[in-house]
Amino acid sequence: MKDRGFVVWLTGLSGSGKTTIGRSLEKRLKELGYRVELLDGDEVRKQLSPDLGFTKNDRETHARRVVYLSRLLAKNGIITLVSLIAPYRSFREYARKEIVDYVEVFVNTPLETCIKRDPKGLYKKALKGEITDMTGIQDPYEEPVNPETIIETDRFTVDESAELIMFRLKELGYVPEISMNGVSVQAD
Repeated sequence: MKDRGFVVWLTGLSGSGKTTIGRSLEKRLKELGYRVELLDGDEVRKQLSPDLGFTKNDRETHARRVVYLSRLLAKNGIITLVSLIAPYRSFREYARKEIVDYVEVFVNTPLETCIKRDPKGLYKKALKGEITDMTGIQDPYEEPVNPETIIETDRFTVDESAELIMFRLKELGYVPEISMNGVSVQAD
């Protein structure tokens, strides 16, 4: 069972907590003996798509590249955690269609909270007009319609959010065991 690959796609606004939750989830899965890769949107963009900007077409091209890589990793037994804004439903629908074992996690964080966090200073620049295509400010973020789970980071800590995702993965049959505070618990 530990060689079954699948993709957990964390989507949400910049600063919502996607990558931070992804890192916590990665740690839990690795502690249980799974092979895991975290594809952080910023890092993947630097490596796979340095030629692209942030127009809708460029974002779609980048998302398609990430879908291809994710599908390839999952096909080879690696749990792939994707932390990517993927602001348009059509991008995520494409991912769901192309990736057999796809789990969408909506990291639902209010825009105001993301603006307060602003770890990269992007919202500040967007609000000053220095960035003109910021998702959530000038460019839309289309919330998922039917994600497998929704994480509200203004209600749950990073660790609680990762645990909620682990429980959902167990419910969906992707992991037969979960880790609670470092203790492995077998599924019923």
